[in-house]
Amino acid sequence: MMKLIRILLADDHALVRAGIRSLLKNMEGIEVIAEASDGREALRLVRAHRPDVVLMDIAMPGLNGLEAAARIAKKFPHVHVVKGANAAELEIAIRAVARSEMYLSPTVSKHVVTDYIQRISGEPTSVEVMTPRQREVLQLITEGYSTKKIAHTLKISVKTVETHRMQLMERLDIHDIAGLVRYAIRVGLVKPDQ
Repeated sequence: MMKLIRILLADDHALVRAGIRSLLKNMEGIEVIAEASDGREALRLVRAHRPDVVLMDIAMPGLNGLEAAARIAKKFPHVHVVKGANAAELEIAIRAVARSEMYLSPTVSKHVVTDYIQRISGEPTSVEVMTPRQREVLQLITEGYSTKKIAHTLKISVKTVETHRMQLMERLDIHDIAGLVRYAIRVGLVKPDQ
């Protein structure tokens, strides 16, 4: 008897989630147990449901998929994350990670290889020199959140948000919000249409 693979879908587009759910319905031994529309909700649902596999979109509002995946890997090492698999690769990817094997889509592989090359050359990437909280603040700034709304979302003070923003600007040598937004899009922290 094959063990049932329990899946959490995390994508900010309901239509995409519906499409993936319908694809998975035809795969034997795979069940969708929960759906999340952003990274924060995905973390909460992983904590509540402990799925075997999370199918994670990389660019989501609030907390992007890469950051959410990193937090899931740290707090729930038994939960495996698949990022960016296309329909043809989906079943292969799910079954591979459920067996604790690594699976990276061609798109994600490119990012990983680029990151690896930068690491072995000894140059830290600018995203690497940011703390997870700074990346979160940067993403919310990019999504047009006000300082007050960022503070409320992250449950920190307005002053702390301003400090993070100031540190980001110093660290990245960018001195206006528009520059931060352009930078976040360039490094793939958010998609241009968000």
